[in-house]
Order: sequence, then C-alpha cells, then structure tokens
Amino acid sequence: MVAADTIRVNRALISVSDKTGMAELGAFLAAAGVEILSTGGSARALAKAGVAVVEVGDYTGFPEMMDGRVKTLQPKIHGGILARRDTPEHLAAMEEHGIGQIDLVIVNLYPFEATVAKGAAFNDCIENIDIGGPALIRAAAKNHDFVAVVTDPAEYEELMAQMDTGATSLEFRRRLAGSAYARTAAYDAAVAGWFARQAGEALPPRMVLAGTRKQLLRYGENPHQQAAFYEDGSKAPGVASAQQVQGKALSYNNLNDTDAAFALVAEFERPSIAIIKHANPCGVASSDSLVDAYALALACDPLSAFGGIVACNRTIDAAAAEAITGIFTEVIIAPDAEEAARKIIAKKKNLRLLITGGMPDGERASMQFRTLAGGFLVQDSDISPQSAKTLKVVSKRAPSKNEIADMLFAFTVAKHVKSNAIVYVRDRRTVGIGAGQMSRIDSARIAAIKAGEAAREAGENGNRLEGSVVASDAFFPFADGLLAAAEAGATAVIQPGGSIRDDEVIAAADEHNLAMTFTGVRHFRH
Repeated sequence: MVAADTIRVNRALISVSDKTGMAELGAFLAAAGVEILSTGGSARALAKAGVAVVEVGDYTGFPEMMDGRVKTLQPKIHGGILARRDTPEHLAAMEEHGIGQIDLVIVNLYPFEATVAKGAAFNDCIENIDIGGPALIRAAAKNHDFVAVVTDPAEYEELMAQMDTGATSLEFRRRLAGSAYARTAAYDAAVAGWFARQAGEALPPRMVLAGTRKQLLRYGENPHQQAAFYEDGSKAPGVASAQQVQGKALSYNNLNDTDAAFALVAEFERPSIAIIKHANPCGVASSDSLVDAYALALACDPLSAFGGIVACNRTIDAAAAEAITGIFTEVIIAPDAEEAARKIIAKKKNLRLLITGGMPDGERASMQFRTLAGGFLVQDSDISPQSAKTLKVVSKRAPSKNEIADMLFAFTVAKHVKSNAIVYVRDRRTVGIGAGQMSRIDSARIAAIKAGEAAREAGENGNRLEGSVVASDAFFPFADGLLAAAEAGATAVIQPGGSIRDDEVIAAADEHNLAMTFTGVRHFRH
C-alpha cells in the first residue's frame, strides 16, 4: 500500500491560540462527520459554539498538567499523527496500544511574537514559548502522506473546499506541510532572536531570518526578475506596516525608494520633505510648513523629482497635497493625511498614498542585511546623531550659528546619499547633491552643475551655492574636492576627517576662509 492521493478525514485535533474562524470550521467538520479532539481553551470555545468535542485528556486518559505545559505530548496523540497507514508494523502498534488515527491537525502557536512586541516581562515571554504546538505541527507535516496540517486561519477556507467530499489531496497536504515547517522555523527564529537580544548579542554565532510574505510583486528591479515583499513582524511605522489608501500596486523599486525616503525624512523635527529618485535624494528641505518644505525640496532638482517618491514627516494638508500633485509623482508616504488632502490626491488615480500612522523612532537600531554569494552581511543601522557640541572646529574661522545648523542638516542628508556623497545646503534645504561617483571631486562638481541647471531652469541669475555649506560623507583625501566646493560658492564644510592629508585640507580651508568642522563619523552608503 502507498499513500493515497486523497485521504478521508475521520478525526481531527484542534488546538489553537488564535480562534479566528474556529467556530465556523468546527461546525463544518462536525457536519462532515469528523470527530474533533481538542484542548483546554479551544475545546471550551468549540463547545460554546455548539460543536461536539472530545477533550484530549478524556481521549488519552492522561490529564493536562503543569499549568497546561503537558497535554498533547502523549503517545496516543503523536502515535495517531505519525503512524504510516501503509506500514503493517505501525498499524499493529496502533492496534496493540489503542491508538486511533488522526487525519487532520489544526494548530496555531502561542502568541510569542505578539507578547514580545508589547514589551512583556521576561517570564511572560518564556511562558508564551509553545512546545506542544510545534511538536504537533512538525509531526503532522512529516506524515503529510496521510495527515493534513493547518497552521493559519487563512487556510481554513481552502481546507473546507478540499473537504467538500470529506477528503484532502496529496498535493494540498504537501503545500500545507511546507507552510507548516516555514511557520515553526519562523517561530523558532523569533525565539532565538529574542534570547540573543536578552543576552545582549546583536550578532549571535548563528543568525536565523524569517519573514511573512505580504505580497508578490510583478517583478523585481527589472522585468525578468521575480520578487516578493516580506514583513519581519516588527510593526515599526514604515513601508511594511503602512496602509495603502489608493493607487496601483507598488513595485519592487517603489518599495525600495519609499523606504529610503521615509528613513531620511524621519531624521528631522521640523516639517520636512524628502524627494527620492532611484534611492537617492534629489531634494530635501525643512521649513515651517509642509507646502513650503516641498517647494524648497523640489527647487533643488525639479527635473529629477519628476516621477519620484515624496516622503513627509507631518500629516499632509490640502496645500501640501495640491503642491505635491502638481507634477507626476509615483508615491507619497506620510504619517497621515487630512480628508481634504486625500480628496485632492484621489484625483491622481495611479498615485500611491501610504499612511504609516506615525514616524519611526530614529534612535531605534535595526539590523541591515545584504546577500553575497554563499552568505550575507549584517550590520546595525547607521545611527550617530550629531549636534553643535559633537562638532570639532578645525579651521581658523569658526562657523556661524546658521552655518552650524546647515552643516548638521547637510551631514544628515549625506548619510542617505550613495557614496561618494557631496551635499550643498543653504537655510535647511539642499541646493546641490552629488551622488554615487567613484571620486569625491566628481561628486562635488556634479552637485554644482546640477545646482546651476536648476537655477537656470528657474530663471535665477545668481549662484545658488553662494553662501552654502557642503557636507561630505567621508573625508576629503586631497584638497581638490574641498577647493571645488569653495569655487562653487560654499563658505563652510562638514566632513568626518581622518585623512593622512587632513593638514593640507585644513590649510586649503583656511586659505579660502572656509569654516570647517570634523565629525569623526563616516557615512558610507553603498
């Protein structure tokens, strides 16, 4: 005898923490003539719904004990799940020990992740580590030739459709088995990660990653690449947890750029706008209102902003919505939007509006991952807040109060620009950005060129960079990059310092009456 394609369900075991849809499923199984075994809370909920149920303790003759820690870890349960129906020795053992077949296992696990997320005490988290549940799931998944295992209420509908004839197909059971092992693996990953954090290990010897697929994407960075979007369960305000109010489905590149935009705008306290294109900012500004901040950010590089991503760190009002929808924009992300603003944005049917419900905690570190052939790199987030007190003035001329404010703004933006990064800022708005060049001097020149092009496009006669400050994400290896910034009109420089030629760079700054500060912190972004 071999595993049959379809297996009739005569007995089911139900033990669930999440009781969503359980009453309806229980009623369906009972109507199909399925005997239902169940534990504690699940049994009570089923009985309350009018579903006939047999308590596991009554079935096994072995009561629950130790505050429910021991209830299904029993041979009569696991034997009924693990026995192969095509193996005479297994069938003989079942007959000898009075073990009945269990054809369907419906289990979801203690809410460990949710318990941790709400900041529960250590012992509460420990008590929400499920032991019997994973054992049941893994046993049923291993014996999927004969047993169906369901771990998610979202699978109930398909289960009932399968069982219209009282049987489940082999193909269905195999899919369920794969889903079941993924669930227990993710659960174990969450537990392992929590224990590592309790021990203060940001980078433990063995790291396990897990995610839940939120959506399949049409394609990846390019149409020939497959892609999907996964959530890690952290629920921090951002792209993964945002509500999409309107617009067509987000693409891989949309999601990547939107995340970059929101991370940047979250750095600032005043009303701020970041416009992102291909993961690089093409305009960032802070002002007294979102609409003013948007106008200033857009002015930095209006050509690149066309078809970009706009991130706001305040609730969008009608004025901001009118301004942002004035040009073609792919995505808007914000903590909220007023009803009047939503109506304005709704006129652009393809424009995606994402509402996050809040801003992320800028001080909360998260881990960043990048795959390599045969492995992956892991690092914590680039969090190193600067202030006037942390800056080291190395030039003869000290920066003014306004220059310091612009320096801090520029260096923050530079952290979010692909290296090599050069950012010119005046009055808390970017006026020139050079990104992703192989040499720093090229980034400085490109930023100046783009600033000039934007000024000419706006009909301005003056030099936008005159009186600006310039930020570099890493030290100037030679004085030439700094001299290019001085020629462009910058009056102050912020950079990490640390070059073997720092003395030459400082001397060049003094020669051109530039104020210069060192941060001691580098912000490479590749």
